[in-house]
Amino acid sequence: MAPLLEIRDLHASVGDTPILKGINLTINAGEIHAIMGPNGSGKSTMSYVLAGRDGYEVTGGDILMNGVSMLEMESDERALAGMFLAFQYPVELPGVGGMSFLRAAVNARRIEAGEDEIDQLEFVKLVRAKAKHLSINDDMLKRAVNVGFSGGEKKRYEILQMALLKPVFSVLDETDSGLDVDALKIVSDGVNFLRDPARSMLVITHYQRLLNHIVPDYVHILAGGKIRRTGGKELALEVEESGYVGIDDAA
Repeated sequence: MAPLLEIRDLHASVGDTPILKGINLTINAGEIHAIMGPNGSGKSTMSYVLAGRDGYEVTGGDILMNGVSMLEMESDERALAGMFLAFQYPVELPGVGGMSFLRAAVNARRIEAGEDEIDQLEFVKLVRAKAKHLSINDDMLKRAVNVGFSGGEKKRYEILQMALLKPVFSVLDETDSGLDVDALKIVSDGVNFLRDPARSMLVITHYQRLLNHIVPDYVHILAGGKIRRTGGKELALEVEESGYVGIDDAA
């Protein structure tokens, strides 16, 4: 059985600048992996390359999900195949109603899977049930996507999207950025609620505090465009105490 996600010797550049310089990573179904690293190490570039964002050129290697290469897929095709990216800074979509946005996304996935579209009443019930776990009230659901939301509300709204879309592989790019303690716990509880033997996640973070709430199976340290060290959750604690000094030179 193929790994859920496999990254093979991945190299990527932004313009003429190489950022990723040979990433190798295997993630099996049901696993949560965390990527930590200093500023400029390539963490966000890695998330954007996985999602197929424009402006990031893969210059070598491959990305496979369930044994199928994703390099020739556009970002929407990757999403329909089951990949989800939670942004570090979720964008506002003025004029786009939250419920309409969510229903359109869910129905796109259902159509891709050969299922009937979900009707409005059934969808409202589904959203309210999922939103309850994330402290999202009806007022938030009625507003335009992310417009006027606090940082914590934007992150909770993204986890709601993830709960509705049921991706097989999710990338959480610095989900803890800008969250206070209470918001961090709500978002983390939402992520943990979605843990599933058939679903995997890659959590990208600067800080060990997030990993107190979302406990990973593996922690990887990214520096200089390569994964320098891999370990269990205790590796995050070590980095919290010692920092990243000298890790760029690690084997």
